[in-house]
Amino acid sequence: MSDYRAPTDDMLFVLEHIANLSELASREGYDHADLETVAGVLDEAARFMEEQLAPLNQKGDQEGLLVENGRIFHPDGFADAYEKFVEAGWNGIALDEGHGGGGMPWCVGLAVQEMMTAANMAFSLCPLLTQGAIDAISHHANETLQEIYLPKMISGEWSGTMNLTEPQAGSDVGALTSKAVPVEDGTWLISGTKIFITYGEHELSENIIHLVLARTPDAPPGTKGISLFLVPKYLVNDDGSLGERNDLRVVSSEHKIGIHASPTCVMSYGDEAGAVGWMVGEENTGMRAMFTMMNNARLSVGLQGLSLTDRSYQQARQYSLDRKQGKAIGAELEAGESSPIADHADVRRMLMTMRANAEAMRCVMYANAAAIDFANSSPDETEREYWDAVTALLTPISKGWGTDLGVEMTSLGVQTHGGMGYVEETGVAQHWRDVRIAPIYEGTNGIQAADLVFRKLPLGGGQVLEKFISEISGLAEQLIEDDRLSSMGQALLKGKEQLSEAGGWLGGRLAAQPNDAAAGSVPFMRLTGVIVGGYYLARSAQIAQRLLDSGKGDVDFLNDKIAVAKFYAEQILPTVAGLVPTITQGADLFYAIPNDRL
Repeated sequence: MSDYRAPTDDMLFVLEHIANLSELASREGYDHADLETVAGVLDEAARFMEEQLAPLNQKGDQEGLLVENGRIFHPDGFADAYEKFVEAGWNGIALDEGHGGGGMPWCVGLAVQEMMTAANMAFSLCPLLTQGAIDAISHHANETLQEIYLPKMISGEWSGTMNLTEPQAGSDVGALTSKAVPVEDGTWLISGTKIFITYGEHELSENIIHLVLARTPDAPPGTKGISLFLVPKYLVNDDGSLGERNDLRVVSSEHKIGIHASPTCVMSYGDEAGAVGWMVGEENTGMRAMFTMMNNARLSVGLQGLSLTDRSYQQARQYSLDRKQGKAIGAELEAGESSPIADHADVRRMLMTMRANAEAMRCVMYANAAAIDFANSSPDETEREYWDAVTALLTPISKGWGTDLGVEMTSLGVQTHGGMGYVEETGVAQHWRDVRIAPIYEGTNGIQAADLVFRKLPLGGGQVLEKFISEISGLAEQLIEDDRLSSMGQALLKGKEQLSEAGGWLGGRLAAQPNDAAAGSVPFMRLTGVIVGGYYLARSAQIAQRLLDSGKGDVDFLNDKIAVAKFYAEQILPTVAGLVPTITQGADLFYAIPNDRL
């Protein structure tokens, strides 16, 4: 497996020009996030992830986890790396300063997370789940719980989990049956079984703080009767020290096709008297609290598509430069010499496709994170509502489109290696196996597509999407006026028209023919992702051209930015044209064959 090198130059470019970091740094609370400081942070993060986490990636995949006497252990090196991760403060880089975090904007935290995930996805899932649990506790738990748990969780000394799924309740969360019984001292006794619990048990952190969905006595059926509870692995004494083990245990850890060093646990609560828990938020409002956690996690899961695409691209690029086979068309070689496979058109197609999609994803996801930052830092309610709407629109795109691409691009990474891609020795197949979970967890991509169409498309009476379409149109017209970027503008304008047509058709069927809208939701998510990615890359190219014209910046880097954006506009954007008739076909053909003949 080739070494990982964090693409800090591109990260900084996107943070500066797409995420608008300078404007964020002018706002209260983010004044320490100037470009120079952030550049230093990213350099240090890159060094840590490259040196400490990346070397453990293949080791974790090959050795997996040890499950022994109700405990789970990682391969040698993971515990030490996690301790160093905590000591360096990376867990809390973008979290609340009041509880010990670094207070950086979330877009900067996301850049650090991209490196961590690319270096070692299995490792990264522990901080990811902890981060989501912190969000839920910060927004919904009472002050006492926050004071007890947040400092240790933000530091990473204690980790967190999300406990939704049960054997009979997957995407249908309302079917869960775990119980919570009140105790006179204000605590609750939790009982039930949860499955697919990432990092439900492990040895990396001192304590594990489980957030568990359960039903209280006489709770209404479905999602309206669900409450959220904080259930620690070890109870916490009044002085903050760890007390006795709570009544919870790991039953088993799943054997998976990927992320072998990430425990995926079956958890049992209340085998004896009941696991002691504390309610987070009000009774029967657990879904609202859990969605806070899930929305955070969905962007981070989308980032896994980007991270593994970039890691796979780096490895495929290096292999393509080193591996020599045949004579490339037009190559002038000495007798007996062969061309690097990177010189062959098909290999170059795959490499450019991987790179262009990675850069498009980075733009979309950093813009998504920046929208969260602008919403959180805005003193103006109208502005805050606007950025909340942008966040809502981009999140299912980041998660759904981004993870679908992650699977496709890592598969291209395998293909680029030829037969050696199918051999585990190279390690390239691991990236595909690891990222394959991403379109499934944190809400399947079918659910993300439904969310985009049924919830996000109608936002503001459809005005949120319309404003985005208007911005795309304005940029396209500007690019068309520049002969050097005109082809990019033309492609973007066509994409805008297709997005408008498809979005209008779906919007017209949401009420009267919802199944038609459901049938078109997944291709619509793809279409929207490709076009929004093209929009941000086109903006990048326009900015790069202006910098070149003014004599600023690295010439090669900026020319490459333009070349990648043109490739995307002329090779990837046109692919969405065929999605429009798919989106607008309706659902009838889906049901043309009855169930008994499927």
